[in-house]
Amino acid sequence: MTDLSSIKPEPIWELGGVLLEGACWEAAASVFWFVDIKKKLIHRLDPATGKRDSWTAPDQPGFVLPRASGGLVVGMPFGLYHFDPAAGSFTKLVSVEADRAGNRLNDGFTDATGRVWFGSMSDGECADSGAFYHWTGGEPVRVLDGICITNGPATSPDGTVLYHTDTLGQTIYAADIGADGSLSNRRVFARIGKDEGYPDGMAVDAEGCVWVGLFFGWGIRRYAPDGTLLGFVRFPVSNVTKLAFGGPDLKTVYVTTASLGLSDEQKAAQPLAGGLFTFKSPVAGLPPAKVRA
Repeated sequence: MTDLSSIKPEPIWELGGVLLEGACWEAAASVFWFVDIKKKLIHRLDPATGKRDSWTAPDQPGFVLPRASGGLVVGMPFGLYHFDPAAGSFTKLVSVEADRAGNRLNDGFTDATGRVWFGSMSDGECADSGAFYHWTGGEPVRVLDGICITNGPATSPDGTVLYHTDTLGQTIYAADIGADGSLSNRRVFARIGKDEGYPDGMAVDAEGCVWVGLFFGWGIRRYAPDGTLLGFVRFPVSNVTKLAFGGPDLKTVYVTTASLGLSDEQKAAQPLAGGLFTFKSPVAGLPPAKVRA
């Protein structure tokens, strides 16, 4: 069994963010992208040079994903947008949930085929109005519905299984993916205990194991493909939101965190909350893909 207990995550960008999310490694450019949803910011880090760039989005960005044709796809309330970093411009690609006032898009992922999986959620975290979609151009296809906070879409190495979280339900699910992107045989993959945190963003490694960040859970769990808990990486902050494998060997893990929901006393005790962290993994991640649409 791979031991994770000795890993000590290190802060690399002390942003003082509210809700960092959308961890995404762009391999071709060797840069790391992420967002601060509540501050309406998109961030980019070049680890080789240390260069840091930030852009203000017109609305809350839930995720940002590089496109094969250039630029990036950004999920914001009621649509997917093309983002051109050079111009700082946003162009709407397609509407999403224009009929669901009070929702926003929350987390996204590009699978090995270039298909985008993403979720929506109740912005006030007060209704089961969230859903999961996939998108390959054209209209997004809704594949799951009735979830308050959707999170963590990720796929198995062979692309046949989708993992996702019902954050408030403290449950990680798995479902089989059909050739057309349809889902079947949805089942519980793992449950998080009442006082152990809330499952947030995820990533899958080269061994097919699922890594999940825990909001109010002080770290990241690693699960075997059969749902067995294998290890835990403890953080100095309680709200871990998402991770991505990067670097030339895909063993450098970048992790977003949040200060959202912390009291003043908790913030004082966790001065690094809302910052970006990194650590070295003993196992490589999967090669990231670009959006083909």
